[in-house]
Amino acid sequence: MSDDNFALTGEQYLAKYNIITYLEDSVQQLLEHRDQNPKVVPARFFFEYFTSVRDGNHTMFREFSFIRSTPHNRASFVVLFWKCFRQIGRKGDLLSIQEYNSLVRLLCPDFPFKLVQKTARIVLIDDALDCLISFSDFVYAFQIQFYYEEFLEKTYEIYQSQLQALNSPRDPVIVPTSGEDEVKVHQNPHLPSDGVDSMHFFRSVYPLLGRSEFSTPPDSSLREILFGVPRISFYGFLMAIAKSDSINSHIGRLPERSQLLEGLDIDFSAASHQTKIWPTLKSPRNSSGSRPTSAVRSDGFSSISSTHSQHRQPQRLKKSLSQPRKAANRKPIAPETESDSNSETVTESSDTN
Repeated sequence: MSDDNFALTGEQYLAKYNIITYLEDSVQQLLEHRDQNPKVVPARFFFEYFTSVRDGNHTMFREFSFIRSTPHNRASFVVLFWKCFRQIGRKGDLLSIQEYNSLVRLLCPDFPFKLVQKTARIVLIDDALDCLISFSDFVYAFQIQFYYEEFLEKTYEIYQSQLQALNSPRDPVIVPTSGEDEVKVHQNPHLPSDGVDSMHFFRSVYPLLGRSEFSTPPDSSLREILFGVPRISFYGFLMAIAKSDSINSHIGRLPERSQLLEGLDIDFSAASHQTKIWPTLKSPRNSSGSRPTSAVRSDGFSSISSTHSQHRQPQRLKKSLSQPRKAANRKPIAPETESDSNSETVTESSDTN
């Protein structure tokens, strides 16, 4: 535990680590679980719950409102996505935005497509939904977009206001000269693609740092990014944050890029066991009251419906999804009837004679 935590009051400590959020969620899940299993032991239930929170496995199949509620949940969900689909990066496959959205919704069926689309803008600049993105680029951009969502929205507003102020005096200024028919046209030497002044942008962003309402990158990392260039665009700012090793270390969940594709894949059998322990971790119900059978994209197409997309799923995932279907297709063994037993008795007697 950090020494700074001992300087906090009780209320400050509870607010810093969102303890009340997890207490309320654990009690709600316990009450729902007791309806299905009256013999549940509360102490054991809370132990399993907070162990899952500590290990970061508590966001699987949870609703988006819960995943978004705390910084720990957001970072845990990004790590969960990385562990589940790391095999895609190992194979070197490039996926489209729709395919990444389908993979995200396998873990959170109501995850908004807008956030995945914003993640793509960090890598692709514009809304090129048909372009392909590597797994490593998407994961680090997804971490920045989801973990620092509010901070990026505030900085985008600041950037737009500075850009608008920069563009306002861009109209040509006609300066009279000695000749009646000669004029000189003076224009701003900076084009819109040049962005804004980096120092001025940092001074405007600095008051946002360290605020308790939302997560922000460390000021040392922003100084390193903005002090090295005279001007910067918002796209360049996002790319620099996504590629910053110091910001990734500050979040402290994803490994370095050189180690991103190493390690073991997630055990989906353990995930299915966790779903049995936490029945409310299943996918949220839709408006009709029933649970969706498959994730649906915001554009109305069912997620991972094509054979091409299914082929790119990790083998462990496809095996876990196919096992229940095989079990359902098994024919039950017919019980032995009385006629069958009599026929066997007659056969035995004939053999004896």
